[in-house]
Amino acid sequence: MANPVQISGKAKAQCLFILIFANFLAAGEFTQAQTSSKPAAQETAQKNLSRGNNEAKPNEPPSVLVQLNGALQSLAAKVSPAVVQILVTGYGPLKEENRSQAAFIVRQHAVGSGVIVDSDGYIITNAHVVEGAQRIRVALPLPMGEPVREIPIAKRRVLEARLIGQHTETDLALLKIDETDLPTLPFLSQQRPHVGQLVFAIGSPEGLQNSVTMGVVSALARQPDPSKALTYLQTDAPINPGNSGGPLVDMNGYVVGINTFILSQGGGSEGLGFAIPARVVDFVYRSLRKYGHVHRVEIGAAAQEITTTLADGLHLPQRWGVVVDDVKPDGPAAAAGLQIQDIILMADDRRIETLPSLSSALYLHRLDEVVTLQILRGNEKKTLYVPAIEQHDHMDELLDTVNPDKSLIARLGILAIDLTPELRSRLGSLRIPSGVVVVGRAADLIMPDTGLLASDIIHQLNTTSIDSMDGLRAAVGTLKTGDPVVLQVERDGGLLYVSFELE
Repeated sequence: MANPVQISGKAKAQCLFILIFANFLAAGEFTQAQTSSKPAAQETAQKNLSRGNNEAKPNEPPSVLVQLNGALQSLAAKVSPAVVQILVTGYGPLKEENRSQAAFIVRQHAVGSGVIVDSDGYIITNAHVVEGAQRIRVALPLPMGEPVREIPIAKRRVLEARLIGQHTETDLALLKIDETDLPTLPFLSQQRPHVGQLVFAIGSPEGLQNSVTMGVVSALARQPDPSKALTYLQTDAPINPGNSGGPLVDMNGYVVGINTFILSQGGGSEGLGFAIPARVVDFVYRSLRKYGHVHRVEIGAAAQEITTTLADGLHLPQRWGVVVDDVKPDGPAAAAGLQIQDIILMADDRRIETLPSLSSALYLHRLDEVVTLQILRGNEKKTLYVPAIEQHDHMDELLDTVNPDKSLIARLGILAIDLTPELRSRLGSLRIPSGVVVVGRAADLIMPDTGLLASDIIHQLNTTSIDSMDGLRAAVGTLKTGDPVVLQVERDGGLLYVSFELE
C-alpha cells in the first residue's frame, strides 16, 4: 500500500495563510453585501428553503479564492517561458566514500536554472552553476501544463551556450545562445522589495523544469559573510538544488532577485533561501555584457569600522559607524574636502553603520554620477559631493586593450599577451622574467577548463621554454589531440604545473 501523502509544517503554514487571507477578503465581501441588501438576502434564503433539499448545490469557493487562483496561474504562465534550464558538463572529484581510497576525477553533470534578460539570447545564471564547465547547454522551457511525455523529442529545444563572462564575487554569470525573439523578464531595479511581499521562485529543482513555488520576502539586506559587501534577500519560498540561477519574481512578474543558495541542515529547503537583489544583478549584467568583466567605482579614500577603543583614543563624537582612515592626496575625495577622522553617516540614500554597507553603496554607484556623502566632523554635519572614478586592476586594463585576433590561443581556449618590459614593471617582481601572460578565457569557444587563470604567466610547455606568443603558438601547433600538455605557470609569486590532455 502506498504511503499517505504528508504535508510539511511549512506547506501547512502557507495553506493557512492563503485561507486566512481569502476568508478575510471574503468576509469583507459578505459584510458589504449584508449591509447593502439585507432584505434581499432574507428573501433569497426563504426561497432556497422553500425549494427543499433536492436542489441543494455543493458549496462554491469564495470569489476571492477564485480570483487569487486565477492570478497565480496567470503569473506562472507569464514568467515561466523566460526561465531556462542550464545543463553543464565538466570534470570534478568523485565523492569520497572511503578516505583511504585514492581521489578520482570523473566526468560530472550539473543542472541549474537561468533567466532570459534579453530577447537576443542573453541569460543570467549563477557563476557556481557553470564553474569548471566544459560544455554549457540551455534547455528552453516546455509549454506550461503539458506532461513531459506528451512533448515530442524534437520540440524539446536544447541549444549550445557560450560563457560571456562571470563574476565570482557576486556569483553571477552571463551566457549567450544563438536565438532571437525570446521572452524576457525585467528587473525590479528602481524599487526595493518589502518584507512580507509575496514572491515566487521559478527554476529546475532537482532537474524538474518549470517548477514554481511561493513564499514571501522574509528579510532584506542579509549578510551571511560579514567580510563581504554583498547582501541578499531572504525568502521562505522553497528553493532546492537546481533552483540556483533562477529568478525570484513578484506578483507583477518582475525579477526581484536571482536565487543563489540556501541554509539547510538536511540539504533541502527549510525556508531559508537567499537571492541576489535585482539592483546588483542588473549592474553586473550590464558590466559583463559590455566588458566581459565587472568595473567598480572608487572615491580615493579608505575607511574602517569604529570600535570602542578607536572612539576613545581619537575622541570621536560617536562610538559606532565608519570612520575615514585614509584620503589619497590627489584623489576625488580629497578634492571634495573629505578628511581623515570624518565619520560617514550616509552614502547616497543609504545609511552607513558598517564597512560592508559603505562598500555595498559604492558597489552599485554609476560612474556618471557623484557620490553624495553625509559626514560628521567633530559635532558638525556636512554634505560632500565626491566624483566617482573607475576602479581598475591590471588584468581589467589588459582585457580592455586585448585584440582577440592577435591574443587568441584557440587550442588552449585562452587570450594571452607577451610579457613586455612595461608589463613586467607593472606586475612587480617575477620568478622568471620571460613568458606569456594569460588575460582571460575565450568567451566564444566551448573549451575544457584547463586550470589556467587570468594573470597566470606561462613559462614552459612540456619541455619547451615559452618566451613569446609566437613561441607558444609554435609549441601548441606540434601537438595532436590527446597529447599531454604540461604548463609551467607562475601564479601569485609561486611556480606550479598545470596539466591536461589536448582536445
